Amino acid sequence: MDGFLEGRLIDRNVIEHAHTYIQSGQVICIQGIENGRCMRCHNNDPRYLFTYHCAVCNGPCTYCRKCIQLGRISSCTTLLKWCGPQHPRTNDHTLELSGLSAAQQRASDELIESIRQKRSHLLHAVCGAGKTEILFQPVLYALQQQLRVCIATPRTDVVLELAPRLQRAFPKTFVQPLYGGAPVEHRFAPLIVATTHQLLRFEAAFDVMIVDEADAFPYTYDEMLQRAVNKAKTADAPVCFVTATPSKKLLATCKKERWGYSFLPRRYHGYSLPVPRISTVWRLHAKLQKNKLPNKLYDWLKLRKEKQQPFLLFLPTIELIECVLPLVQQVIPNVEAVHAKDEQRKEKVLQLREGQLQGLVTSTILERGITITNVQVAVVCADDAIFDAGALIQISGRVGRHVHYASGDVVFFSEAITIAMDEAIAEIKRLNAVMT
Repeated sequence: MDGFLEGRLIDRNVIEHAHTYIQSGQVICIQGIENGRCMRCHNNDPRYLFTYHCAVCNGPCTYCRKCIQLGRISSCTTLLKWCGPQHPRTNDHTLELSGLSAAQQRASDELIESIRQKRSHLLHAVCGAGKTEILFQPVLYALQQQLRVCIATPRTDVVLELAPRLQRAFPKTFVQPLYGGAPVEHRFAPLIVATTHQLLRFEAAFDVMIVDEADAFPYTYDEMLQRAVNKAKTADAPVCFVTATPSKKLLATCKKERWGYSFLPRRYHGYSLPVPRISTVWRLHAKLQKNKLPNKLYDWLKLRKEKQQPFLLFLPTIELIECVLPLVQQVIPNVEAVHAKDEQRKEKVLQLREGQLQGLVTSTILERGITITNVQVAVVCADDAIFDAGALIQISGRVGRHVHYASGDVVFFSEAITIAMDEAIAEIKRLNAVMT
């Protein structure tokens, strides 16, 4: 296992030769549900604890429905917690990184200082400011101090985007990506990139915790995931929250607890954020459901085809995605659809990035964590409640990220103009007006 178990809280049944570790005294055995509490996710809400007759223990047994997507944890489950010696740490880590802008370097230095002081930090930077690059030097500092680092994010797609970039940046470091269905190498990883759900499998494991896209669903609405972050880190480990759209609560906590704070209102290339425009379409939703492509949307797609520009077309539901995809394909054939239930979305995003596809019809699953050169964006039914101001800002932030394609089109197609749309546009204009 070579250090794999260190910091993990894991079901005995998934570990080969578990009895060897138990007999050696290197692990502690913990009952899965103890005193009305799930020992993996720390849920003690009786509404999520279900008692049934268990065929394994041939008696009444309780399992936790709160974290069941990671596998069932019940009263007769044995969890293993490592208590053996710490895996040897090294400081043999290198970083391959091109130069940062002055603003990026300042934020990077501020974050290093927060890690040094074991102080939490909020990195507030607009979409396209180069937040990932800002993290590289602080991660290197932590690794060279022989600290274990985790970068957690609510979205699998962000893990898929970040992990290879981090592995290229840290060629001598084993970077382990963790998400549902990911292949897992059973060895010690000093740097882990994981979904916040995967943190439930850790306890007191990380000396530095970085939460990327800290405002994203479901993290902000799920106390279990917030507990998972605190459970997975050591007691005095600092937490760095990284986001382009921090909530009022996060900003207030940062101020109250005197965290470190870095603010970057400009993109790394210095150009302004593209400002969305609104295009109202009468009975938009009804037309799409009747398999009719509104003229304004048809014209937008036709222009993308003429200019050979890649694009993302955001829709609020899977039902509408399935209605709209064949209509879009009549205009531009090499287009596919992606959503949270699509097991091929990783491959489709790669095809878009490599030019094999011209566009993707997508849900909000791609609102963040994706960078496509010269991409253009449309939000269809932007007045739907799922598109709050934060989501619309993140979606708009997909455009203009490359220095040679620093502008682009962001359009909100809708039947009405919502407060969220107005707030998103106003915030983007405000950020553009801020001097660096």
